[in-house]
Amino acid sequence: MSAVEATVTRVGAAELRAAVHAALTAAGAVPDEAAVQAEQLVEGDLRGHPSHGVRRLPVLVTRLRAGLIVSGAGVGCEWRTPGLAVVDGRRGFGPVVARHAAGLAVERAATQGVAVAAVRGSGHVGMLAPYLETMVDGDCVALVLTISEALVHPWGGARAMVGTNPVGIGVPTGGDPLILDMSTGAVSMGRILDHAAREEAIPLGWAIDAAGAPTTDATAAAGGAISPFGGPKGYALGVALETLVAALTGSALGAAVTGTLDTEHPSTKGDVFVAFSVDAMGLAPRLAGIAGYLDDVRASGDGAPVTVPGDRARATRERHLRDGVPVDAAVWRQVRELAEETE
Repeated sequence: MSAVEATVTRVGAAELRAAVHAALTAAGAVPDEAAVQAEQLVEGDLRGHPSHGVRRLPVLVTRLRAGLIVSGAGVGCEWRTPGLAVVDGRRGFGPVVARHAAGLAVERAATQGVAVAAVRGSGHVGMLAPYLETMVDGDCVALVLTISEALVHPWGGARAMVGTNPVGIGVPTGGDPLILDMSTGAVSMGRILDHAAREEAIPLGWAIDAAGAPTTDATAAAGGAISPFGGPKGYALGVALETLVAALTGSALGAAVTGTLDTEHPSTKGDVFVAFSVDAMGLAPRLAGIAGYLDDVRASGDGAPVTVPGDRARATRERHLRDGVPVDAAVWRQVRELAEETE
C-alpha cells in the first residue's frame, strides 16, 4: 500500500467531459476546440490510461493561459505533392490539429491511394488510438507517429536522449479493428509521475535515476530517464522513429524537443499521419481474412485469455462507460476547481 493512499471516485464520462470543457473555456479556449481536447483527455481515462487522461488538464490550462497554446488560430496546410501535406499547427491544441491532419490524409488517400500529413507546431496529441480509429472508419489502414521530449536513455546510456516516440497502427478487419498504440519507452513519463504522486514504487526496469542506476523510486526516476522497452531493440526503434518524424516534419530532435510536459516552452515536436486507402489500393481482398486470423490468435491460449492490440482498451472503455470513469479524487477535485474559475 502506498504512503499516500489514493481515493478513487467514479465519474460519468459526460460529466467529466463537461467539467474539463468548462475549465478549458474558462482559461480562454474556443468552445469547439475545448470540446475536442476534453474528449481526448477523457478518452485516456475511459480506456484505462489515466497518465494520458484528465490529470494532464492543469498543464494544458497553464500553457493556454501563458500563450504557449493558442486556441482559435486555425490550422495551416500546404500540399507539397499530391499526397504530402505539411501541416502548421499554429501552436494549437494537439488533438484539434491531429484530427484535422488525420482527416486530410484520409480524404486525399481516397484519390492518391496513400497520403501523408506531416505536422509541426502543435501541442501534445495524447493517445493515438482515437485518431487511428477515425482513420480506419474512413476506410483506411492507418499509421501514426509522434515524438516527445527526451525522456528515454539510449541502450547503455546514462541520461535521457530519446523521446518515448509512440507509434500507432490501425487495420480494418470488418469487425473490431486492430489498433496498436504503444511507445518505445518501457512506460510513459505520465505513469511514473502518477506513481510519484502516490508515493508508490515502480517496477525495476522501468527507469534509471539521475546517476544512471536502475531504480524503483518513482521520484528518482522522474529526475532520471525512462528505459527503452525491449532493451537495444526498443532503443533502436525509438531513435529511428525520432529521426523519421524529424525528417518529415522539420521538428526538433532529442533535448531540443519541448512543450509536451512543461509549462514554459512552445511545442517543438512533430507528428506524422499516413493513410492507405482500402478502396484506392484494392486492399479489401487482402483484409478479408484478417478477422479470422485475429480470432485464431485470441483462441491460441492454453486456458488463459489472449488479446490482440485494441481488445483491452475497448473492453475497459465499455466497462467505464457503464460503471463510471475511475478518477483519482484529488485530480477530480482539481478539475472541478479549474472548471469553476473565470478567465
